[in-house]
Amino acid sequence: MGRIGVLLLNLGGPDKIEDVRPFLYNLFSDPEIIRLPVKALQKPLAWLISTLRAKTSQENYLEIGGGSPLREITEAQAKALQDKLKEMGQDAKIYIGMRYWHPFTEEAIAQIKNDGIKEVVVLPLYPQFSISTSGSSFRVLEEMWSEDPSLKDVDYTLVPSWYDNPGYLRSMADLIGQELDKFPNPHQAHIFFSAHGVPVSYVEEAGDPYKEQIEECTRLIMETLGRTNHYTLAYQSKVGPVEWLQPYTDDALKELGAKGIKDLAVVPISFVSEHIETLQEIDIEYREVAEKAGIENFHRVPALNVHPNFIDSLAHIVVDSLDDRPCSFADVIHPKKNMKMYPQEKWQWGLTTAAEVWNGRLAMLGFIGLLVELLSGSGPLHMVGIL
Repeated sequence: MGRIGVLLLNLGGPDKIEDVRPFLYNLFSDPEIIRLPVKALQKPLAWLISTLRAKTSQENYLEIGGGSPLREITEAQAKALQDKLKEMGQDAKIYIGMRYWHPFTEEAIAQIKNDGIKEVVVLPLYPQFSISTSGSSFRVLEEMWSEDPSLKDVDYTLVPSWYDNPGYLRSMADLIGQELDKFPNPHQAHIFFSAHGVPVSYVEEAGDPYKEQIEECTRLIMETLGRTNHYTLAYQSKVGPVEWLQPYTDDALKELGAKGIKDLAVVPISFVSEHIETLQEIDIEYREVAEKAGIENFHRVPALNVHPNFIDSLAHIVVDSLDDRPCSFADVIHPKKNMKMYPQEKWQWGLTTAAEVWNGRLAMLGFIGLLVELLSGSGPLHMVGIL
């Protein structure tokens, strides 16, 4: 068997403070993150949101050292995986393709072509599939394969998800067990799984399997752990006015505190690397929420990073994917073109949720129109002499 390429996909993160705003712009320019009825509004809205959120996001990154460690950790994972595959007799070169920051997916594909790789395993570093994570990166790759004739000669297979991989489950159970044993009464500590949320519309309208896979993954980890601790699954990182998967992490923490829970082991279930959502959102923001709610011992289970059993499981996923029937872009879930970010409700007059949603839409469109006119120096407001 000739040399293969393994393309690791991940979100990416700003390396330094100056990168935060352009990183946010790339993030919110993605229609899998924010869906708009008018495609032309995507980039103006991304510019607006990234500009408005930049200062707060920069402050958050300063709390964890001024930048994201995600690139460094992913590079370490890539090296460890390449070494493990070599140990298993598989000649492979590992590439990293980040969705919203360097090294971008496009850069990785250019390097794969330059190296003459003819067989590629595309492996997202997201255990569970969502159209907003793995699906978004798959969409970019699918466009590249359809538009670049030179990629026709490159065979590929996708690994859509691996949340139920036994090696991954054992690695998670191992880290959780180690953290539980730090409590005075390990079997009484409550295990709190915090997953990145997605809008409910992704699940209900597009058939995103993320919620189902997260729930099953949580059950399998607890089964592998083999302990009797009670546990909770909640969702973090909600953005915007739409309904996201619930319960929300902050609400669930308050509820557990009200029930008298004192010992909590928090598990970042949808993340395999330390980054802003573990180091800042969980370790700082949610820790504060928990302590105010009366939770006295807040322990956070570390992300997998380069855990040996985790790297071993990734290596076996790669090798197994080469033996299985190739998974193509056509085999993974695609969001419907007319899928709405906002769930539709029956219209009623008055101060209803539907009215608030539509008022928000109109206000957003009006604000964007005003900004575009201010920047362009022309438009209806200039014509009537208002600007």
